[in-house]
Amino acid sequence: MSKGIRKFILAFSLVGLVGCQGYAPGWQMRQAQLRTYEMYHARNRLSGELAQSQQTVNQLAMEKQQAEQSLAIANQRLQNLALERGKLHDQVKHLLTTLPAPNNPLSGSANSRFEELARKYPEFEFDPATGVSKFNGDLLFATGSDAIQPGGYRILKEFAAIMNSGDAQQFNILVVGHTDDQPVVKTSTKSRHETNWDLSAHRATAVVKALGKTGLAEPRMGLAGYSKFQPKLPNSDESARQQNRRVEIFIIAADAAVAGRDTQRR
Repeated sequence: MSKGIRKFILAFSLVGLVGCQGYAPGWQMRQAQLRTYEMYHARNRLSGELAQSQQTVNQLAMEKQQAEQSLAIANQRLQNLALERGKLHDQVKHLLTTLPAPNNPLSGSANSRFEELARKYPEFEFDPATGVSKFNGDLLFATGSDAIQPGGYRILKEFAAIMNSGDAQQFNILVVGHTDDQPVVKTSTKSRHETNWDLSAHRATAVVKALGKTGLAEPRMGLAGYSKFQPKLPNSDESARQQNRRVEIFIIAADAAVAGRDTQRR
């Protein structure tokens, strides 16, 4: 028995004896000593368990702090990745608008101006990868007509201004007309456009003439009509048919041979 235990038992026994105002029998003394011994060990065991619990709490707190730090680092990495992705997206977009694509002869500045035009007129599309412009729906014409509407003249004038500026002046254009799958049936329309072949070609001709009036030199232009045979979308409803009624303008290099064009004649 250790010295500390003996002191504890002795002190407890003396208190018990003094409290009884006399000496206790031997068996009572031994029982008191046994209880004191058990209480001492119970106290030590509880103290050990308390220390172990505190150690566990400290360990869990440390693990929680490490987990929070790891989560903060992971969130920061995610933010950095999102930022880098945004920068890459902007760089790709910048390349598309500032560098000519393999099938697009235009320079970056001309591409940018055409994209601004597309933002200004929602029914006008420009593909920076190919340099193809599309006048969708009824932006230029009313149904069954080849007469350009007032709003159509405004956008064609802006289109011609871009083609007459910068290095875009060196390029030619091919204007192509398209129709939907609905046959020409109205007598008033049929008297001017017997079939969709006529209507598509007449619309392309109207665009060429309008561009000529706005200052685009006629030798730089050509035209074609594809009737209903190259739809943008299946002619399943009126919305699709409206998009199939369109005029496309292809920008081509001055020396490109298109439909038998004599590139040597100037």
